[in-house]
Amino acid sequence: MNTPQVVVVMGVSGTGKSTVGEQLAAELGVPYAEADDFHPPANIAKMSAGTPLDDDDRRPWLDAIGGWAHDHSAGGGVVSCSALKRAYRDRLRAAAPGIFFLHLTGGREQIAERLEARKGHFFKLGLLDSQLATLEPLQPDENGIAVDITPNPEAIAELAVAALRRAEVRQ
Repeated sequence: MNTPQVVVVMGVSGTGKSTVGEQLAAELGVPYAEADDFHPPANIAKMSAGTPLDDDDRRPWLDAIGGWAHDHSAGGGVVSCSALKRAYRDRLRAAAPGIFFLHLTGGREQIAERLEARKGHFFKLGLLDSQLATLEPLQPDENGIAVDITPNPEAIAELAVAALRRAEVRQ
């Protein structure tokens, strides 16, 4: 199977983007990149203090992720990125056309439980509502699928691989 240029595992914090992204990259045999590694120190400090990022904060971060996606467009790759707004996804698509979005979805209570159980991460539970308010789900004209986070990461990755195969057939 040929993979799309890059798969972006998207969703609010606590949906399992990193875990699913690593699993999916392993199944596809492509590199994985963690979106948090692209944040400038000022963004991490802001979120650590419990302050949501704004669009100005996100632009250089999205551009760095878009650069990674562009650099991996020939061989494929998987990167986690919240990609909460359509405009953010458009920015990523401008850097690397053909990106496939895997949107991890779940209920607020389920996601909050995951965030509370997570140790040593800068993202605070208080920011979840801000992300949920900002989230614009994938639209029908966007290349991707939404998958519920209830199954285990392996099952989610299998669903994503099946969706990628279907997307290939349509291309």
